[in-house]
Amino acid sequence: MRTSPVLLLALLLSLLGAGPARAADNGSWSVYPVSSAVAARPYFYVSADPGQTIADKVVVANKTDRPLTFRLYAADAYNTARDGGFAVKSAGERMRGVGAWAVLPKDRVTVPGRGTVTVPFTIRVPRDAEPGDHPGAIVALDERVDRGDGSVALGVRRAVGARVHLQVGGPTLPALTVEDVRVSHHQPLVPGFGASTATISYTLRNTGNVTLEPAVELRASGLFGRTLLTRDLRKVPSQLFPGQRVHLTERWDDAPQLDRADVTLTATAQDTKESASTSFLAVPWLTVAVVAVGIAGGGRFLIRLRRDSSGARGTARPAPTQARSKIGRTAGG
Repeated sequence: MRTSPVLLLALLLSLLGAGPARAADNGSWSVYPVSSAVAARPYFYVSADPGQTIADKVVVANKTDRPLTFRLYAADAYNTARDGGFAVKSAGERMRGVGAWAVLPKDRVTVPGRGTVTVPFTIRVPRDAEPGDHPGAIVALDERVDRGDGSVALGVRRAVGARVHLQVGGPTLPALTVEDVRVSHHQPLVPGFGASTATISYTLRNTGNVTLEPAVELRASGLFGRTLLTRDLRKVPSQLFPGQRVHLTERWDDAPQLDRADVTLTATAQDTKESASTSFLAVPWLTVAVVAVGIAGGGRFLIRLRRDSSGARGTARPAPTQARSKIGRTAGG
């Protein structure tokens, strides 16, 4: 039974990641630069001055037994906000870099089964192009929609892209900031009865014009400068593109249950180094509330006891005076 006639399209893009040089591949087709006379190239590495035009060729290889037709287009690349992964814009989005400057002779190509097609293209860098890095990709998109078994209303379009690393000549400025550092602390109601954890969230932002390979160190100190935690963070994007920001989190197990902690994140990349800090108070609030209620109750008890004692002394004082008064009247009589 179909859940809905509505079709949702998702673009799954397979791109070459870190590791040995190889073509961007999803198992059915691959996209890669034409090999140079020296060696195979995993990416397109392009350096050009403003106003210059660069020519190159891309290969689309079909690994299946039947012909496949692809939509071929150039796209700008960006970091995903969640984890900083490499992603590219879809064909209908506005392009500002490689996606706008690369010119392909055709937008569709049919590749025979077990065959390859080589497509030439040019990158025309505008005269007013900003200096620095402009990441992108040449993408081969299979426009057919994969509906799976037909039981869900989710269609998938698959694509493979060969990365383009374009650097426009001119002044370069590496710059990195750490922003919006926050700590979410979770601890047991009663100290020692359960785990205490903290989640540290922050934003890493490339404010320069070159691609950075950031490293982030986490430090936490308690009262009197005691070191609580020192760690090099691993959930950091391998590359952070110019103008991009990513929102990251780091889990801290065995966080303090009774302390004041200062948390500092220090990011370094190339010749830039930036830090940002925040602090949080680790207090077992239920225990504090119980103690406060106990202190308040004890205080009220002491006040009441003092009032009762003062009232008792005030009532007992007139008795001697009345007795003397009666004796005086008797003697006078």
